[in-house]
Amino acid sequence: MTRNRITLALRAAAAFPILATAIAAAQPPGQPPPALSEAAQRQIAENNKLPDPPGTGRFAAMKEEVASLPKHVIYRPADLAALGAEKLGVVAWGNGGCSDDGASSRFHLLEIASHGYLVIASGRILSGPGAPPAEPRPAAQPGQPLPARTVAADLTAALDWAFAENQRSGSPYFGRIDAKQVALSGWSCGGLQALAVAKDPRVKTVVMHNTGVLNDGPNTTIPGMDLTKAALANFHSPVIYILGGPPDIAYKNGMDDFERIVGVPVAVANLPVGHGGTFQQPNGGAAASVAVSWLDWRLRGDAGAARRFVGDDCGLCRDASWTYQRRNFGAAPVSGGSR
Repeated sequence: MTRNRITLALRAAAAFPILATAIAAAQPPGQPPPALSEAAQRQIAENNKLPDPPGTGRFAAMKEEVASLPKHVIYRPADLAALGAEKLGVVAWGNGGCSDDGASSRFHLLEIASHGYLVIASGRILSGPGAPPAEPRPAAQPGQPLPARTVAADLTAALDWAFAENQRSGSPYFGRIDAKQVALSGWSCGGLQALAVAKDPRVKTVVMHNTGVLNDGPNTTIPGMDLTKAALANFHSPVIYILGGPPDIAYKNGMDDFERIVGVPVAVANLPVGHGGTFQQPNGGAAASVAVSWLDWRLRGDAGAARRFVGDDCGLCRDASWTYQRRNFGAAPVSGGSR
């Protein structure tokens, strides 16, 4: 998809605050953008009525907003005491469309949190359980920059807060976070936000969903879309792209990124579901499962999780629903951060 087509798609959705599946932008409940199919519109409307799932991991998950980290949504194990001696990994998340609905990917993020991660999404709870009534927002004007609902620095702020809470006596996270288990992730425009701050030395891996730097140059009218391919040098740790196959508007951009990245282990896994990925599926669907496995391997050295990505007979290699490529892989580590 060309830069102009992506620009038009994002502009068409910019007036809506909740995430739109097909183009990863936003819409208030009951008012999905016309770019979506009727079936997708119905699915989002129905999903907004569903309770938060606990996830499939060992720790039932929850989401919340906290006063000490405004304009962010926290996903975590509901019972932190149940962790015992196990430490939390940290994942900072950028929303699709760079929107400020930190609940727009709640199924996906609750699933990750249920596996013992503290996931921090930019924005507020603007959809699903706990959301306030939708507020009207002005539409984007022709030729005018879109409003910056969130920015890349929000991901850095999330990491800063988590590290501070780990050290603050009286914090529920005091001593519960492993500073070596730090990841960035995001969907579409939110993935580019993750790329923008990926050079942060605290980051140990990055998970890029349905995203890629625009092949025909940056778009300076959409916040988060102004990166060039030079930004790929920000990656200093392993990275995986999880794309929606050829139907994904970010497919060509993401595959081009994969070919250009040097110096770090890089993988790309394609599931032909389009730009909406599997975010609206129960527990985040297949893409969330792959993301959890990647985090468990790269942050915790989980050998079982590694087998999904490493070796000629790897799990994704054998799964006919996925197309999987990798480069710069060495031997799979079998030990890592605290568990």
